[in-house]
Amino acid sequence: MHTKGNQCCCSFEDYKYTTEWLLSRTRHRPKIAVICGSGLGLLADSATDQQSFLYKDIPNFPMSTVPGHEGCLVFGNLNDKTCVFMQGRFHLYEGYSLCKVTFPVRIFKLMGVETIIVTNASGGLCQDFKVGDIMIIKDHINLPGFAGQHPLCGPNDERFGIRFPCMSDAYSKELRKLALDISAELGYSDFVREGVYCMVSGPNFETIAEARMLHILGSDSVGMSTIPEVTVAKHCGLRVFGLSLITNKVSLDYSREEKVNHEEVLQISKTRAEMLHNVVNTLIAKSDQIDGPNSN
Repeated sequence: MHTKGNQCCCSFEDYKYTTEWLLSRTRHRPKIAVICGSGLGLLADSATDQQSFLYKDIPNFPMSTVPGHEGCLVFGNLNDKTCVFMQGRFHLYEGYSLCKVTFPVRIFKLMGVETIIVTNASGGLCQDFKVGDIMIIKDHINLPGFAGQHPLCGPNDERFGIRFPCMSDAYSKELRKLALDISAELGYSDFVREGVYCMVSGPNFETIAEARMLHILGSDSVGMSTIPEVTVAKHCGLRVFGLSLITNKVSLDYSREEKVNHEEVLQISKTRAEMLHNVVNTLIAKSDQIDGPNSN
């Protein structure tokens, strides 16, 4: 691991140095950040006036090691909004500490970002969900956090946020409603849902017993990311919107023979990427209809 216990391995000076390094090399000053999950990096492709930086070239930045995560930070304009896109994110199962997993979020805060959009690929636990459905995240269950793997453990830096942030309103109600309205306008209502996302640490997919437990707890989908970034974003006072692409049905039945694999996850992501892109693109275009980042 990159850290000892829960002690954060990133200092405020690290965050500040990386922020200044990026701002000195790009003319963009983004207000919206988008974190692209597995197979969803194409969200950045339609941005104009692009400037890109490989993660490996950015000081203090981790490097993405998972297939489907390109490992590139892209600045650009989308629908007259200045944005920054993470093509690939970081995970606990890669061996990174949670301060490294969430490192970019605090960089975005120092850059002046006000809204963060997180996307991921996840397995469907809700029996009404189908493969290819898009789930608007209305709430989450942080299982690693229950076990002490939490990005806010250790000394609190008041320059980012308060010691005990409220998480009951982590996902903006206004942005969720706007996304539902957009989905109806686009004719996507049949496969756009709202639900509760649960994070497990991975990297293995869940056993049937584990999946049954998560379902009983109220989880509609399960994945291996997103919640650390959302937690830190909320701690920093950012407005958060989350989308989860259901790429497989999680088995709750011992008689089922199907087995999930990462290649299938990437294929479903590719199939539905255009529709997810349309939702995010339109949401960004209409985001100024919503009040500032503290409006939830």
